[in-house]
Amino acid sequence: MTTGLDEALLRSLTPNVLGVLVRRGADFAAAEDAVQEALIEAIRVWPADPPRDAKGWLVTAAWRKFLDAARADTARRRREDLQEEEPAPGPAPGVDDTLQLYFLCAHPSLTPSSAVALTLRAVGGLTTKQIAQAYLVPEATMAQRISRAKRTVAGVRFDQPGDVATVLRVLYLVFNEGYSGDVDLAAEAIRLTRQLATTIDHPEVAGLLALMLLHHARRAARTTPEGRLVPLAEQDRGRWDTKLIAEGVGILQAALARDRLGEFQAQAAIAALHADAPAAEETDWVQIVEWYDELLALTDSPVVRLNRVVALGEADGPRAGLKALAELDESLPRHTAVAAYLHERDGDLATAARLYAEAAGKATTLAEVEHLTRQAARLHAR
Repeated sequence: MTTGLDEALLRSLTPNVLGVLVRRGADFAAAEDAVQEALIEAIRVWPADPPRDAKGWLVTAAWRKFLDAARADTARRRREDLQEEEPAPGPAPGVDDTLQLYFLCAHPSLTPSSAVALTLRAVGGLTTKQIAQAYLVPEATMAQRISRAKRTVAGVRFDQPGDVATVLRVLYLVFNEGYSGDVDLAAEAIRLTRQLATTIDHPEVAGLLALMLLHHARRAARTTPEGRLVPLAEQDRGRWDTKLIAEGVGILQAALARDRLGEFQAQAAIAALHADAPAAEETDWVQIVEWYDELLALTDSPVVRLNRVVALGEADGPRAGLKALAELDESLPRHTAVAAYLHERDGDLATAARLYAEAAGKATTLAEVEHLTRQAARLHAR
């Protein structure tokens, strides 16, 4: 067994081990701490002495860690009710608590950032240090965020039903963070969504997984080797991952066939239409506009309205896009950049150049600033 394989196995077992401790009577926060200590112990021990029953080993080790902490903390409530006898060695219980852990970590009382952090640690098995590096914050800051989140959900019953939509939003937040530090959050989000899809049969879970796969398939073509953004229309489609696209489309088709449309299925359908076009000019923009109409009926999101404007500008011409854009709030993120693009398409290069420069001043990432500044410079040069 290699260390890399050990870590992947450990992370996949984390939610089940945590669930076992909670069902034995451990409160969530203490159980989660004990599981993390058991994972560290496993990383140290397993390379030289791999266990026959990995889950059983982790359950035993985590329960010992929990009991040690409970004995040392005389103020802990319910301590007298704990079963102090150590469980006999043997296979771990087969109950899968993964779904309940997803619900708990995405509890509505948590802020989005806290829900993401708790999900990555309790369900994903990442360490606090890894999560902090991924979000570019100090480890102490992330530790406080996770501790607060655990305190918030401490009194929540483990068998209460949860909200699938909230879980999916949390996973999509993780996915959109992409890659930073030594943790690939996009890949981690896909792994967790795959795991969720094996636990719950829900078309929107499938829709989110399809959407992630279709977006991830274009990842290699999204930036140049120097880190510059490459717009979708200019991407080298030969660099798109056709296996991920085929998998995503297959999952999406099966979900749509169930006739329970949700926002992630609609977004995945739009991504699939982009993936299906051999070249940018062959994109079926008319059908994409129709899918945006479906998405608006589900969400009525201002961001979706803005994206629909871009699609409408491609399907019916830039003036139709500009007319629709005039109806939207100018304070929307990317509103100015969309206006610049549509004015350029309409032949008004001076206005487009001015708007690209203005959009660069509003951009929130360095890559966007550089891209929009280059667009403005290109038009000025013409």
